[in-house]
Amino acid sequence: MVRTTCPYCGVGCGLVVTEEENNQYSIKGDKDHPANQGRLCSKGSALAETLGLDDRLLSPQIHGQVSDWNSALGLVANKFQQSIEHFGPDSVAFYVSGQLLTEDYYVANKLMKGFIGSANIDTNSRLCMSSSVVGHKRAFGSDTVPGCYEDWDQCNLMILTGSNTAWCHPVLYQRLVLAKKNNPKLKVVVIDPRRTATCDIADLHLPLKPGTDVILFNGLLAWLYQFGHMDNHFVANHTEGLEQAIQSAAWTVPSLQVLAALCELAEDDLLRFFNWYANTEKTITVYSQGVNQSSSGSDKVNAIINCHLLTGRIGKPAMGPFSVTGQPNAMGGREVGALSNQLAAHMDFTHSQDIDRVKRFWQASNMASEPGLKAIDLFKAVRQGQVKALWIMATNPAVSMPNASEVREALKHCDFVVVSDCISNTDTTAYADVLLPALAWGEKSGTVTNSERCISRQRSFLAAPGAAKPDWWILSQVAQRLGFKGFEYHSPAQIFNEHAGLSAFENQGERDFDLSGLMDLDDHEYERLKPTQWPISAKGKSQPRLFDQKQFYTQSGKAQFIALNPRPPAQILNNEYPLVLNTGRIRDQWHTMTRTGKSPRLNGHISEPFLQLHPFDAQSRQIESGQLVSVSSRQGAVILRAELSQDQRIGSVFAPMHWNDQFAANSGIDRIVNEHADPWSGQPEFKHTPVQVKPYSAAWYGFVLSREMIDFKSASYWARNRRAGLWHYELAGLQAAKDWATFARAMLQSAQDGAEWSEMYDSSKKTYRGARFINGLLDSCVFIGTSFQLPPRDWLMQLFGDDRVTRQDRLRVLAGTPGQGQQDAGKIVCSCFCVGRNTLCETIKSDHINTAEQIGEKLQAGTNCGSCIPELKELIAELSA
Repeated sequence: MVRTTCPYCGVGCGLVVTEEENNQYSIKGDKDHPANQGRLCSKGSALAETLGLDDRLLSPQIHGQVSDWNSALGLVANKFQQSIEHFGPDSVAFYVSGQLLTEDYYVANKLMKGFIGSANIDTNSRLCMSSSVVGHKRAFGSDTVPGCYEDWDQCNLMILTGSNTAWCHPVLYQRLVLAKKNNPKLKVVVIDPRRTATCDIADLHLPLKPGTDVILFNGLLAWLYQFGHMDNHFVANHTEGLEQAIQSAAWTVPSLQVLAALCELAEDDLLRFFNWYANTEKTITVYSQGVNQSSSGSDKVNAIINCHLLTGRIGKPAMGPFSVTGQPNAMGGREVGALSNQLAAHMDFTHSQDIDRVKRFWQASNMASEPGLKAIDLFKAVRQGQVKALWIMATNPAVSMPNASEVREALKHCDFVVVSDCISNTDTTAYADVLLPALAWGEKSGTVTNSERCISRQRSFLAAPGAAKPDWWILSQVAQRLGFKGFEYHSPAQIFNEHAGLSAFENQGERDFDLSGLMDLDDHEYERLKPTQWPISAKGKSQPRLFDQKQFYTQSGKAQFIALNPRPPAQILNNEYPLVLNTGRIRDQWHTMTRTGKSPRLNGHISEPFLQLHPFDAQSRQIESGQLVSVSSRQGAVILRAELSQDQRIGSVFAPMHWNDQFAANSGIDRIVNEHADPWSGQPEFKHTPVQVKPYSAAWYGFVLSREMIDFKSASYWARNRRAGLWHYELAGLQAAKDWATFARAMLQSAQDGAEWSEMYDSSKKTYRGARFINGLLDSCVFIGTSFQLPPRDWLMQLFGDDRVTRQDRLRVLAGTPGQGQQDAGKIVCSCFCVGRNTLCETIKSDHINTAEQIGEKLQAGTNCGSCIPELKELIAELSA
């Protein structure tokens, strides 16, 4: 048995991994871990399905050819050395990731900032939480998350703003569901332009106009001040800047009526929210990407914090602002200084004494003295030829960066690109001159820090495959080849001790980040390290909440109100692009699907890239649900499947961020997202890009189910996903084939011995259906027509699991529907237990079910992670109606 930590979101769930027969593993939630107390989401529950080596990078590669470590590392060191000698240290850069462990992060930052002599190291965490960093530092003088998860259990008002917690942080959401069940006084307010699954437990949903967050919280601040809802003693003795903040807020929002008009909200709803806030001391405001990912994200964070400072609700149990991070070690990256404008251990380039302190601790030969390039500017510098050697680690910027097509152009023209990754084929590895095989989750060992400052161990339970190595080892080897001392590491424990030592170095309480109690761990103590929240004093005492003494890390020791003048989103709507595009995550996928895309059950809930839009916007564009649409912006165009929903605001659309060239053609949404960023944090505006949506006029549509992967060269649109024992493809093309039977055979490479075909062609409807059987098993089937409305796929997928397909079933395959007495489970709703929509509907009707709990008793659906419960309730309501 091995205790480790989940590799997905910033909740930081503990896992217990047990090896079973035939090299199979059981992965369960760790009941003793404080973050999840045994709970897991659908993604964590499916981790055992993602451990295969079928798409792993197992050897170093140079220009696409298998090489060895000595040659690859030597080439990397030589190329970086040549660039530094000829063009200076700022001609090279690292782009790293919140998927790295803290020890990996630490070595990368030390190498770039302390020895290469440039601060050109930035992390993909720039895209998800850098605005929160700025907001914290402006208000508190440090990047400090003041609260802890225990506060969620005790609060009486929970405000969830810019966070679809039910899907993006499901374990925390279920914690909140339980808290609400146990505490009848707890009220939940959801602030989000969309009605998301999180609204299932909301007492109030405020669907504000996109981009008006600062206006809303300025309005709250002004109203609280006007009616005397403030902690006078706290404000007078422990804060500064209130007068200017109130002046700005009152000027922005002179009345409730003006606020309602600007945010497009009902006055009664605003007044209800304001009164709840005013009269509920135990108030937490949780925020995530809907706040951070904005050209005014930093101001949104400070608008939230301002209200907590005014009411003195900070540093006490069950109250305070709470940033929930998106990646498993985004916080660890902040601790080691992996953002280009930070130094290690929460120190800054703005203080010369910090630069000198880090230099002395590292005995750095060439310490950087000023901030480097933030992510967007970094890739622009690559495109312009200023950065000539780029090393990308554990991330996929060709997919995840805004205006991703320009990022691809930058990578294409870069003189030298190195990619360290565990996956061989990603959109980014395609541009690499050198590929370096890194260990994946389950193989590597180190630490991560979650959203509540809790440091947990990730422990290995799998042997290193092929020639794969830890990221810290790869970096250290390059550092040594560059001639640098101080990188002779032999274990992650050694690196962690150095990291902890730097946090304690000349730190007498002036800096919040302090691991002095952990800086002398031996290998055995490090291996047994239990989840621990920082700061950790030299006596080993951990501190779950900060600012309880009302002492902040600003120069005056007082928290700072920030005067805020709201700014509109960077790109405004016009007649050409009249809709607001919002992007984000879905329930069962993660980032660019390199891990979750391997799990059949995680692909069952949503199997294709989509665009959700309001029926009103669809009707005016003659768009039907299920139809393919072209979504265009000033940056480009993509093809997505339309999904109509009343949960969308009129004038807004939503698309998931996950799909890329490995899973779909022409569907990577970040290719059309604008690259405007917050001027303080550099965080891009993923939540507000003006777009137009039109029907995509294909000549034919189709789907293919096949046991083998297929390469589609004649389809203008395709999307694929892995299901149990097969691959599922959705297709569309601009030009119809002359002979669909020939097309199907060529597509499936039908030259296999013993293959039998059943086919049907309707010339009047121009539809073709074909099925191939090999050795009595259904091997593949093809459905093609001139309409996007084709038979359901789910029952057909069930047949791939049958040991034998009967003659009757062969006929039913071409019909695309089950025969009498056969069941079609339908589209997956509960991923944890693979329960389909049709099964749920039949059980709800036959057993007269009226609660999600009753469904759980019958079918188990909703009893593991709970993420599907809002959908179960919708089904019950739909059938009742």
